[in-house]
Amino acid sequence: MSGRHRLTTVETVEEEDAWLFTVRDDHDEDVEVFLVPCADEADGIEAWINSCTHEAQALYREDVGAVVREGSIVCPKHGSAFDTCSGYCDNGPAAETTLPAIDITVEDGQVYLTDDDVRFLYEGPSRNDDDGGDAPSSTSHLRF
Repeated sequence: MSGRHRLTTVETVEEEDAWLFTVRDDHDEDVEVFLVPCADEADGIEAWINSCTHEAQALYREDVGAVVREGSIVCPKHGSAFDTCSGYCDNGPAAETTLPAIDITVEDGQVYLTDDDVRFLYEGPSRNDDDGGDAPSSTSHLRF
């Protein structure tokens, strides 16, 4: 469905700590995906679907980006922390779950979407919802 689509550069993802884009899946749904640096490998970048596994809460929000601390993506609602390289969570309400991944390839400092189950639509958040998309539905008690 996808083929190969150039997304951005490794440098951009590393400078911004995350980079958001929207794809269309094989169920004809728009899905937000974000890229994060993975320190476990050179030019390491991983792509995760933008939704906490505990509740459908966006991990990357347009107003603040993704909260990445010490190699983990932190859910802004309940504080579950997902490893940036594996997507695995070992704490909080999402413990023992793993974020769904999207296939990408990194070559010569460029990041390409290579997942056959999705098609690139555009950079940025999904435009399906006029009230802020998948932003958390309640105010978080977490402070960073």
